[in-house]
Amino acid sequence: MCDECLTYFMGSTATPPEDLSWKEVAQLGLVYVKIPIALLFVEAFYWFLTMPTDTLGPIQVSEAWLWNEIGNALYGTGSHTLSTNNGWLTRIEFHHVSFPGAMNTVSLYVSDECAGVHEMIFISTLVAMTDGVSQKLKIKTIVVMCTLVYILNLTRLILFYPIALEDCLANPDQASCLYGMWSFHTAVYEWGFLLVLIMMWVLWFWKVGGPSRAMDKSLAGNDSWRIIARKNWNSKHFVAIALVVLFIISAAYNVTSNEEAMKAKETLDDCELWNSVSAQCSNASNRWDDAIGYAWSLSALAMVVGIMTTFTIERPNNDGKWPSEVERIAKEEDRLELIKEQEIESATLEREKKKALKKSGSWKKRSNSDSVIQNITVNIQDSVVQGDVITSAPSEEE
Repeated sequence: MCDECLTYFMGSTATPPEDLSWKEVAQLGLVYVKIPIALLFVEAFYWFLTMPTDTLGPIQVSEAWLWNEIGNALYGTGSHTLSTNNGWLTRIEFHHVSFPGAMNTVSLYVSDECAGVHEMIFISTLVAMTDGVSQKLKIKTIVVMCTLVYILNLTRLILFYPIALEDCLANPDQASCLYGMWSFHTAVYEWGFLLVLIMMWVLWFWKVGGPSRAMDKSLAGNDSWRIIARKNWNSKHFVAIALVVLFIISAAYNVTSNEEAMKAKETLDDCELWNSVSAQCSNASNRWDDAIGYAWSLSALAMVVGIMTTFTIERPNNDGKWPSEVERIAKEEDRLELIKEQEIESATLEREKKKALKKSGSWKKRSNSDSVIQNITVNIQDSVVQGDVITSAPSEEE
């Protein structure tokens, strides 16, 4: 019989050694649950970081300067102009006779959201939270990927001009000719970058060994430390988390319910609506900026305390293994040993029950045989007493 048929009839479901079992797949999934949790923390931190405008000013300025220089080099001198916005050199103006408006210009500026830092933090978190990879390789990867994100974001900005120019040449001096440029910006901003970042991480993940490397986490290799989720919590850690919640509530209250800050925001909105410049508007702007800054400071402090409390630094022990992994493996071995002992005990009890049932059955048979013999003896004795001689033994006289 062929091996394949033998395997079929025996009902073998063995998987090749290089494949992951469903148990290993489940373990791998649990390991990477921490990645979306870390991303939520990062998103919250970035949101508070960029609440004040132009928080990432130096990066915004570098992007705008390169955008202007490369744009003029590609599309002709004078096609792009660099100017200030809120005191930062982040404003870019496109020039062409087909662009709408009296000045034939399209004004844009590099905001903190357009600087690509959000995407850099996202991909850096994915890499940093990947297990089974040395810290040195993670740092190199983060530097390379952030550089790629910076270049991709700059490329996105440079493509605005040719898209707008092509549409406005077909439909000159019409505001609708800028629709294509804004559609491109929205598509890339909302989901295009996200797909690119995830693809970058997946390709890198498989390049460094994929799940097989991530599953073997006991050896530290060349790493002297790593950041892991805290496993042992005590009262001081819960107090720290309570402070984090208090800081966040205070920050949210200061920008949503503080009466003085709300009045300043209403005044500032009226000043922007009527394009008014006055001492009252200036005071309202300063008061609102203070409220935003206070909220940002509390939130940033809360995020730092929360991260320091939730995560801890682990160092390998003398034999080059991570203590947490050694402890996890030991617990798993203890669990398997306990299950094995329970199975042995259950099998022993089952055998004892079977032996007891067999003994009980033989005793019943013997009891029935004894009863029959006893009944026969009693009947014989009754017959002798009544004079019914069945057999007679010869007497001594004969």
